[in-house]
Amino acid sequence: MDNLQNLLDGFGHVLTPMNLLIALLGVTIGTAVGVLPGIGPAMTVALLLPVTYGLEPTQALILFAGIFYGGMYGGSTTSILLNTPGESASVVTAIEGNKMAKAGRAAQALATSAIGSFIAGTIGTLLLVLVMPQVVSFAVSLGAPEYFAIMLVAFVGASAVLGSSRIRGFAALLIGLAIGVIGIDRVTGQQRMTYGVAQLADGIDVVVVAVGIFAVGEALWVAAHLRRKAAEVIPVGRPWMGREDWKRSWKPWLRGTAYGFPFGALPAGGAEIPTFLSYMTERKLAKRPEEFGHGAIEGVAGPEAANNASAAGTLVPMLALGLPTNATAAIMLAALQGYGLEPGPLLMEKQPVLVWTLIASLFIGNTMLLVLNLPLAPAWAKLLQIPRPYLYAGILFFASMGAYAVNAQPFDLFLLLALGLLGFGLRRFGLPVLPLIIGVILGPLAELQGRRSLQLSGGELGGLVGGPVAWVCYAIIAVVLLWPLGRLAQRAWSARSGGPDDGPDAGGGAGGGVGGAGADRSASPTSTEVTP
Repeated sequence: MDNLQNLLDGFGHVLTPMNLLIALLGVTIGTAVGVLPGIGPAMTVALLLPVTYGLEPTQALILFAGIFYGGMYGGSTTSILLNTPGESASVVTAIEGNKMAKAGRAAQALATSAIGSFIAGTIGTLLLVLVMPQVVSFAVSLGAPEYFAIMLVAFVGASAVLGSSRIRGFAALLIGLAIGVIGIDRVTGQQRMTYGVAQLADGIDVVVVAVGIFAVGEALWVAAHLRRKAAEVIPVGRPWMGREDWKRSWKPWLRGTAYGFPFGALPAGGAEIPTFLSYMTERKLAKRPEEFGHGAIEGVAGPEAANNASAAGTLVPMLALGLPTNATAAIMLAALQGYGLEPGPLLMEKQPVLVWTLIASLFIGNTMLLVLNLPLAPAWAKLLQIPRPYLYAGILFFASMGAYAVNAQPFDLFLLLALGLLGFGLRRFGLPVLPLIIGVILGPLAELQGRRSLQLSGGELGGLVGGPVAWVCYAIIAVVLLWPLGRLAQRAWSARSGGPDDGPDAGGGAGGGVGGAGADRSASPTSTEVTP
């Protein structure tokens, strides 16, 4: 009952003209940028982060949450109409959605995507209301060793799961950790990795890092692979669904939600894995399996529901533990820190109005998105016709203005260009972006908790191992790191005994292929475009 009362109080705060206008602005911008190939919600939040410094923290988070949900919605439009995912979580939607569009059923594909996203987002937000207070009460009981271990799980998980290989994931993480330690050591007061540059003494602002890696890096990548001709968009009328479409869609919506929310709440869970699992499940359970690969509506309904349910699940560790599980959540976490708020279990106690107003705004924003997407899908499709040179010239302008607004120092513009070149290099060599962002944000926090644990134990390494939670975290890390060795040993034993090879290519080849494709698109969505 307390949760319900808190949620009602949150609705009381969000149902004001200004907050409703901000929520509408967020979902509209999020949907628009989600439609555009290569411009995901993470880049948009990064670009708008400096702009929100004049807003109250609650209003800024309402805007970011609207962009987050809207980006998930919009990514399906370009996947269905162009076979070009607007962001990595929409990769699986393109498999069946574009086939439906080419068969003249684009309206039905867009409709099941929008309605499924609404249902999954609503259920996911309800689960967020029920789960998060319990997670917070559990998190309050944890000490420094447990938090250090949890952050290590986030590091290892993000590095091992994302990207085409673990080595590339860990390389991106190490780059992020190196950027995160630049500045003055909080304990000793010594400067680290500043090389005598006074402007680096306070470290590199997360806003500059995010804008440089996402916006400038993406713009440079597109400039290197520029196609001046606008893509040809499949025409679509107002989305609608017949009775048969509803009958075939409602079960995939629910199953996709069941996949998406838990994965979104896991460190490095993301939306790529549950969308693929949802697609494979629907393919196994389909009454018309012959339609898969030729435009099955279940292959759009399930993954899109999983996509949006994972967005709600992402907010559980972000608000309750201060752990981001994707790039957008990481930038929202940076926004909280910019307002002097400390994300984690104490946030709900110190700022209950902010937390519950944010959660209430998710219900409002989700409803706004359904109202926007059903009648305005043809208008969103026209955004795909913007020529790339004009689009990315505008992005570079706003990126430069945003980075300069952080500290009003020209030096930040040089940093922005350097980080943009780094982002270009990440895309060129297939390194995932999320581990780098997580390393920048969580690196200093993990260092603080690790030092605190060692201080409490008098410098003994055993102080890093606290209660059962820490043991479980280290066990998870060991399994993730040793799993490839186990698979190699199994294949070697099978080859030696003459048995069939049941390695990754035998049973899980499809999963690995799509997972890698999703990660590569996350790093460089435009590099995998397919011209319809």
